[in-house]
Amino acid sequence: MLSILIPVYNYDAFSLVEKLHNQAVELNIAFEIICLDDASDIFTTENQGINQLKKGRFEILPKNIGRSAIRNLLAEKALYENLLFLDADTFPVHENFISNYISEINNAQKVVFGGIVYENKKPEKEHLLRWIYGKKREALNVSERKKNPSDTALVSNLLVKKEILARFPFDETVTRYGYEDLLFFSVLKSNQITITHIENLVFHLNLETSVLFLSKTKTALENLFFLVSSNKIAKNQSKVATSFFLLKRVKLVSVFTFFFKKLELKIEQNLTSEKPSLFLFDLYKLGYYSFLNSK
Repeated sequence: MLSILIPVYNYDAFSLVEKLHNQAVELNIAFEIICLDDASDIFTTENQGINQLKKGRFEILPKNIGRSAIRNLLAEKALYENLLFLDADTFPVHENFISNYISEINNAQKVVFGGIVYENKKPEKEHLLRWIYGKKREALNVSERKKNPSDTALVSNLLVKKEILARFPFDETVTRYGYEDLLFFSVLKSNQITITHIENLVFHLNLETSVLFLSKTKTALENLFFLVSSNKIAKNQSKVATSFFLLKRVKLVSVFTFFFKKLELKIEQNLTSEKPSLFLFDLYKLGYYSFLNSK
């Protein structure tokens, strides 16, 4: 019936797995929960408790294989045709979370995204940028997501048929953080596979510090540069790339990059402050992407 698949890296996933396990047991369905740890440094002892759950399984990989490869490996290990991918730092909002996905399985939907939300409590200053970005850009309601179903889905809460993953696996050339979701959904879209959006939310719990989030954003933009330059995704599939090519068309890339490097530290000061601006964050991303293209 259902294989619940959770990639783990330096995060305590036991509470999530226990909640999912309890919900599935109550439904009396055939299920399994597989957690693969991508060679973590911490929480490995805590996560061993997953193996004490009747349908739980936790394994530690001998070396880090990356975000795409670990999802493909999870799919290969899965017993059942219906795969539910969840990130380790998520948690179901409602008690009928698994039940809602079972309904979608019965409706024969092939790819279903349930959505994510962020807790309303404002975090400490050090974590504000990730929280604000998540609430404004990722935590979209169903009606908003349905306007651009391929562009607003995430793998962090995704139900997908195993045969879809077998035909269109995650691209393992993408080993680092960033835009692997966009690439996956781009491939599905180009092969006329529709993403269904429902309201079956999970909380995204793990807020990186603003400093770490900026660092990961740069890594993600380096991924984007690789994906666009190698024609793995079209330039119009990313707002950053689309904006860059507009700058290029009007011959302003050099000027924009020059001012970005001059103002980079000041923008970072805002983004790590108590009032980070998403407008400045967008300029920051465009500036760094332009810098990558000018190197």
